Order: sequence, then C-alpha cells, then structure tokens
Amino acid sequence: MLSIDWLERSTILDIQQAMLAQKFTSKQLVQFYLNQIADHNHRVNAILEINPEAIMIAESLDRERQMKGARSSLHGIPILLKDNINTGDHMHTSAGSQALATSYGKEDAFLVKKLRHAGAVLLGKTNMTEWANFMSDKMPNGYSSRGGQVLNPYGPGTLDVGGSSSGSAAAVACHFATAAIGTETNGSILSPSSSNAGVGLKPTVGSISRSGIIPISFSQDTAGPMTRNVTDAAILLSHLTGEDPMDPATHVTPTQQDYTPYLLPMLYEHLRIGIVQKGYYDTMHMEEQERLTKASEDLKEMGCTIVKIDQICSDQEQLEENYQVLRYEFKSGVNRYLAKETSASFGDLQSIIHYYQQNPLTLPYGQSVLLEANETSGSLTEAQYLHSRVQDISQAKEKGLDLLMETEKLDVLLFVGSYGSTLPAKAGYPSITVPAGFTSNKKPFGLTFTGKAFSEPQLIKLAYAFEQHTRQRKLPEWLTNTQTTQQF
Repeated sequence: MLSIDWLERSTILDIQQAMLAQKFTSKQLVQFYLNQIADHNHRVNAILEINPEAIMIAESLDRERQMKGARSSLHGIPILLKDNINTGDHMHTSAGSQALATSYGKEDAFLVKKLRHAGAVLLGKTNMTEWANFMSDKMPNGYSSRGGQVLNPYGPGTLDVGGSSSGSAAAVACHFATAAIGTETNGSILSPSSSNAGVGLKPTVGSISRSGIIPISFSQDTAGPMTRNVTDAAILLSHLTGEDPMDPATHVTPTQQDYTPYLLPMLYEHLRIGIVQKGYYDTMHMEEQERLTKASEDLKEMGCTIVKIDQICSDQEQLEENYQVLRYEFKSGVNRYLAKETSASFGDLQSIIHYYQQNPLTLPYGQSVLLEANETSGSLTEAQYLHSRVQDISQAKEKGLDLLMETEKLDVLLFVGSYGSTLPAKAGYPSITVPAGFTSNKKPFGLTFTGKAFSEPQLIKLAYAFEQHTRQRKLPEWLTNTQTTQQF
C-alpha cells in the first residue's frame, strides 16, 4: 500500500527497501505520483510537462531489478526536473518561456545522463520563474508565460512561492515526485525550498555540471537537489556530482563522493555558527526573528556556539547590489545555448526579445532585464564586467566570507531562507536549507547553513542533525485532509 502519510515519513532508502521487499514497484510508484498530479496540480500549477515514457521506463527498471538487482539507490525513483534542464527525449526545455515552448534539447544535460545511468525515472518538467527570474525586475516569483503562476501549497494565492525553482519546490511539497532538481544562480534553490517547507541543497559551483542547462552566469550557476528531507538531498548530490569534460568548473572539484556517511544521528563536533546582523537579521520580520532565536536555542542544545556578526564585510551592501557579472554573462551564455544546444529557431538573445515584442500577450511584466543584458557586447571584454568579476572574487570571497570565517573562527554561517544568498553565490559557496517551523500565518520558515567551498559534508551533517533534533516539516493542511492511498 502506498500513501502520502507513509511517503512523508520515508526517505529514498526506505522506498528502496520497500521495492526490494516487493511491497510495490517503480511502475506503481510512478502511477501514484501521476494520480497525485492529476488530482492536485490545479491547486499549485507546479508541473509543466509529463514524460510520456515514464511508466514504460519504470516497467523496464522493475524488470531489470528482478533480473540483475538495483543499479543504485536511485533505481526506479521518480524525479522531476526544472524546465531549464535539457532532456534529449519527448519533453521540451523552455525556461518557462512561450518563445521556447516547442523547443527540445538536442541531448540530455550531463546531470540528466547521470540520473538515467543511476536508474532514476524522469517523471516530468516543473514550472519556474521565466528565464530563471532574469527577465524583468517586475516578474513575480513562480510566473512563466508558458506555464502561468506557480502557487505556494501552504497558502495558495497568499504566500510567496519563492523562485526561480518554484515548481520543483511546490511539487516536492505536494508529493508529485520523490524529489526534484532545481537550479540556482542566487537563491533560486534556497528561496523556494525554504518557502515550501523543503530541503534545498545549493552545492559549491562546479560540483555539478552545468552542461545542457539554460544559463544565466558562468560564474554562479549550479543545479542542486530539492527534497523533503536531508537524506534524500545527500543521496541525490552523491549521484549528481562528477567531472564533465565540457564544464571546466567541474575540473577543480574533489573526486565524486558518497555523502550518505555524513547522515549521523547527532552532531559529534562542536561548531561555531555565525549569524550576520546587518542587512539580514535586522531586516527580518519580528516573528521571523523569534523563529530564528528558537532555532538558535535548538542549535545550542546540539552543542553549537552561536556568534553574532555585525556584517560580512564593509562593502557588503554594495556587493549585493552589483549584478553586473550576471548581466554580462547572460547574453554570452544564452547566445551559445541557442546556437548549440536546442532545436529552437531563435539564434540569439536579440531574436528572443523580438519574439516578445511581437507577442505582447506573453509579456505581462515586461522584459527590462533581457533588454539591459542585450545592451552588452556578449564578448565579456567590457571593463565594467571584468572589474566586477574580479571584485566578486576578491571582496565577496577572499576578503569577505573567507576572512570573516577565519577571523571569527566560524565553521558555518546561518541565515533564514535566501536572505544571505548573494555573497555566497558570488563566491560559489554551498548552502543547505532545512525546515525550521512556521510563522503564525502558516508560512514555512527555513534555516539555511552556508560554508566555504566543498564543505558539503559538514553542512549535511549539521542540517541532518538539526532536522532530526527538531522535525519541523509538515504537509500542507489541505493535502493532509485529502490523502491519497493506493493498494496493490
């Protein structure tokens, strides 16, 4: 028997054990999720497209399990992909844009190849903020011209769903799949995961290949797991990392490793955790501050020391406001993607802009950011770009986060949701967000731990220990009252 109640309590490891014991098959699990989507997607608008081959792929993997055993811990596990990740199959890849609604990726993204090799079932594509929220300064989180508005299942129409991996987060919260893959340039995994009571892991830039993903920034882009628990995030990360000959950023990363050994029952080390006051804590709503105070007490009970930090660096505000690296790199990256990696007839960013101008109904929020990006040469030779890129490395990374953590002897920085995502994004540093309760209006509250490059093992240990100590994730109330059960 499959039920949301059982799945809510289960990890990928539990699901594998159940399939090994023949309690259900991958095909039956896929059918369960398809029923969930059929019955409830209208509430949140998270799913953009279903893989028509999903059931047949699951059947094939069930047969393979019987004959040879499971390929990996992902064998037969249904996974959703954000709509900016290429699949060389029957599913489109559009970044939520109506302009690319009929376009296909020419081949699987590198991470998709890894998922298929591990035996995952790619269930479908999720809706997202159009062009990963790099289209207009007026674009609401979760809106796309192709898919419409994604809604937060904890408060449809009232609570912000977060972005840009909005559909991935909402889908996972509603049990439309076991897990999903999102992408982040600055907050796009952390924001929706924390807004939808999920776990989002934004890894060190270069840990996961970006090949075959519609880009924003060479310097900051990464994909990452979006799940309901830390265990599943660690499992997914273990399968997604690895060197890709086509992505130079992956060439300096450590050897692919298994992150599940870091899922320890308690925190066995004393950690110093910094909470930045200026620009983060002092801008939060009072109730959020109270929730953070409670979470801090929980961390102290676990043996951590909480250190209040005034600011990351003296030019913190100026660094956060400067997005010139993204502005310049976007045109170069998108032009290459359109020329090489898609079946779309659009050859460059200018042709996308022209499409929107000719189809104003697809442009309710304008395209101010696209227009601004198109003003650049696309050659990345401008002095403003080069100075900004060097400044990000020097001020945000070396003289910012690195110096702060060394001076204060910090192991981890603690933020709420995506409040502190910008400087770690510029540095390419990893973060993980984990459910930490709800505010009085039932808004999910996520705690985010950030570390230095390749500190994912430590972040996973801390996030897992906090998750097990507090157990704050809950289903959306309406889903609790309409639980689906399937018997086989």
